[in-house]
Formats: sequence, structure tokens, C-alpha cells
Amino acid sequence: MSDSVAVVRETERKYEADDAVVLLDPARLLGLDPGSQPEEQQLEAIYFDTPDLRLLRAGVTLRRRKGGSDEGWHLKLPAGQDSRDELRLPLTRARSKPPAEFVALTRLNTRGTALGPVAQLNTQRRRWVLADAEGHELAELVEDQVNAHTMGKQTTAVSWREVEVELGEHGQVDLLDRIERELLEVGAHRSSSGSKLGRLLADQLQPPAGKDSTKGSANGASKASAKDSGKGGKPKVKRGSAGEAVLAYLGAQAEQLRAQDPLVRRDALDAVHQMRVAARRMRSVLQAYGNVIDGEATRGLTDELKWLGGELAGARDSEVIEERLTSVLHALPDDAVLGPVAAQLTRSLQRRGAEGREAALAALDSDRYLALHDAVDQLLADPPLTARASRPARKELARGVAKVWRRMENRMASADAAAPGEEHDIALHEARKSGKRLRYALEVAEPSVGKPAERFRLRAKDVHTLLGDHQDAVVARPVLRELAAQAHLDGGNGFTHGVLYGLEVVRAERAERELPEAWRRLGEPANTKWLKS
Repeated sequence: MSDSVAVVRETERKYEADDAVVLLDPARLLGLDPGSQPEEQQLEAIYFDTPDLRLLRAGVTLRRRKGGSDEGWHLKLPAGQDSRDELRLPLTRARSKPPAEFVALTRLNTRGTALGPVAQLNTQRRRWVLADAEGHELAELVEDQVNAHTMGKQTTAVSWREVEVELGEHGQVDLLDRIERELLEVGAHRSSSGSKLGRLLADQLQPPAGKDSTKGSANGASKASAKDSGKGGKPKVKRGSAGEAVLAYLGAQAEQLRAQDPLVRRDALDAVHQMRVAARRMRSVLQAYGNVIDGEATRGLTDELKWLGGELAGARDSEVIEERLTSVLHALPDDAVLGPVAAQLTRSLQRRGAEGREAALAALDSDRYLALHDAVDQLLADPPLTARASRPARKELARGVAKVWRRMENRMASADAAAPGEEHDIALHEARKSGKRLRYALEVAEPSVGKPAERFRLRAKDVHTLLGDHQDAVVARPVLRELAAQAHLDGGNGFTHGVLYGLEVVRAERAERELPEAWRRLGEPANTKWLKS
């Protein structure tokens, strides 16, 4: 993302206030100093979207605003309750179309459909800044008189009055609650829409009578109602059924997958990891519960989720190695660090990370990636449910967990029988992947099964953590050998790399030494007996 893009986290609430509502002076309303008389602003904003409003349906808005202190291009992305991240770029005479950076960040929402102007809003604003006794900005209160009209073949014009309250740098969320109580007292009420554009275009957001609003949507398929399944002879999803539990989990992971897309593109902290985990969870659950959602019918999607995880692996693996080695290096005594080892580590691993990030972004910009999301939407809108999907969740989900558990038992047995060295390392890595699938399968079952599934999942996490430590050490060792060799070629000293290598050997050995006891505890009857009930 361009360095010129400014990112602002805004937490705000909107209120409808008709002409009968009289706003008290902010100083008397809240006991806070508004600092001065209200600032008067004239704002003109043109909003861009696809013809079927895919951005707005996803809670995203893109506008070009003139006037005010933040004049420019604004892209607002959801960031939790009452909050959005607003990305800003300055206006330029040459830029009449949405900036390429913002088009890229909305690609998953638009699925490649061109963006065009859909509405214009002209706002006459009165703005107060509320501060504490020390002058720290706590909140911003604005009163807007809005004149808006849609753009296109048919236009609709409408006017209204509203109040916005946005949290300042030093404000706390409870201040929003205080202000809300006062506003409700004078007759205002929470807006039915989260944005001015949403209010203007509310009628266009309603689906035609008798049609499923999520079918074919770029973003809404995860909200497909379970009770709508069963068309064409497919079994309906009942409350408390296995199908309901699996679909709810898949829907949550699909939402996470979509939410991480703009964050990965912005190089946000941990975004690649979170996207990769969401893809892995979906794939694992589809495979674990093929008895609930037809495994053959979803095989193509599981293959594509595996592909996406692979494309993200380079960026994520570099993050893991850099975090691990940098932490260990900083813990070494000074006399064990010979030469500019930290600088070499950073230079080499950041180069690897940049290459991995380039591959990840190429995947996100591909048609294959959009087709994957189309397949996810289709799965959630019209899931290929089996006859078992309507059975009670507790018993049917236990079948899926038992299948994954048996697979992990086989993988661990193979690791025990493997020859020491590379063969053993590979076998433990395969067991680790089975452990992940077991944990994700248990996450689906836990709400229905309760404590037994939770206890089993926590024990599985202990085993998986040890297997993960072992694998991280296995991956780090060849990187350290390469860095040591490069240091030697550059005329440096490879001593510290050898120290780090030795610590990774110890780390792997410790994981293997502790693994048998953790594995024994995981397999205790108290943890597994519910799988046979």
C-alpha cells in the first residue's frame, strides 16, 4: 500500500434527529468544554460502488469528499463494533476515478466489477470538539443537515438531519454511552443505518420479494439461513443439528477469510497468519465432517483452500522464523554474539518475507482467488448436506471427531516407527497437521458437546504445541546453516549462528522428550470416551 495513504481508526455513533429535537449546548449537555463556538463546514461527497452496491452490502464505503479538514478520497472498512478504519488519500486534479490502491483493497467485494458514482451528499455541518480540563480531545459532536440524491438512470432526492458522535484520541467508549443517554433524553434516536449512504440507498439494499438476498452475493452468503436449505430434495438444517453447527463454523471462518483480505493487502500485523488459519480451519472442517457436508462435493473447494494456504506460506514462515531467531538472539549473553548477526538476520529474513509477500499478493490478485470465494459463497448459500446433517449435533459431530482422532493416532504411530533424522521429522510434521485438524474439528463440536470436547481440545493443544515447537526448530536449522555459510563467505564469523543452531537442536529434542507424556494424557479414556457414546 502506498506510503501516502493515511489510516485513521474512527469509533462513532449516528443518531436521527428531526426538527423537533433541540440540541442543548454541548457544555451544558455533558459538562465538557466545547472549546469554542461550533465550526461551520460545507461538505460535498460523491460515493462510488458497483451497480448492485456490493461495497455497501459489505459495510464498506468509498467516497471523494471536498471541504472540511479531511478533504480527499476516503475508504472506510469495518473494524469492529461502532468502529471503522478510514483510509485517506489527497485529492488531485488528475484523479477523478477511485485510486488504484483503494480499488485493490475492495477487489474481493467487487469481484472485479467496475466502480462508479452512485450518490452525492451535500452536508451543512456544525462541529464541536469536546475536551477535558487539560484540553485533551475526548469526542467530536457534529450536527449535519444532509441533502442527498442518487446517481444513475433514476434519481431520488432526500434530506434529513442527523447527529454524529465520534470518540477522540483521549476518549473512552463509556463516554459514547454518556452522550447517548443525553441525546436520547432530548428526543434523538440511534440511526437505523450505519452510514449516510446506507440511509439514502436503503431501498436498493432490499432483495426482490421472494428471493434469497444472499444468493450470488459477493459478501452475504455466510448469512444464508439454515432453514432455507433443503431445496431440490436436500435435507433441511434443523436447530441443534450437526448441519447447523458445521455451517455456523464455516460461516464464521468465511467471514474471517474475507475480513483479512484488505489487512493482508495493507501489510497489517498478523494478517497473513489469520487469513491462513481461516483457510486451514475451513479446509480441515470440510474434511473432518464429510459425513455432514458431502466431502466429494466439496473436494474442489478444499483443494483451493490448500492452494491459498500454500501461497501464503512463504510470507508467514518468514515471520515465524524472524520472530523466533530474533528473540533467541536477544536473549544471548553479549560475549556469545560475534559480528553483526542481528543485522544479517533482519536483512536476510526480511528479503525472504518480501518475496513471500509478493507471492501472497499475486495470489490475492488472481482470478483463481476470486473463484475460491465464489465457491465459498455458493457452499454457504446452498450447502451439499447429507442425510446425517439433520441428526443431533452431539452424536453426529462425535463421529467426525473420532475419524480425525483415529487418523492422528495412525500418524503418531508412524512417527514412532520412523527412522531417526529426516524421516522422523517429516512423520512428526504429518502428525502435527493431523493435530491441527483435530483441534478445529473439536472447535465445531465444543458448543454442542460442552466440557468433554473442551477438555479434549485443550489436551490436543498441548500435543500440537510440542509438535509445532519441533517443526519450527526443524525449519529454522537450514536457515541458520545458510546464514552461517554466507557470513563465512563475507569474511565474517559464523560462531553465533552455530550457537543458535545448537539451541534449535535442543528445542527439538526437548519437544520430543516431552511429547510422549502429553500424548499419553491426550489419549486417556476421560478425554475420548464421549467419542464412543
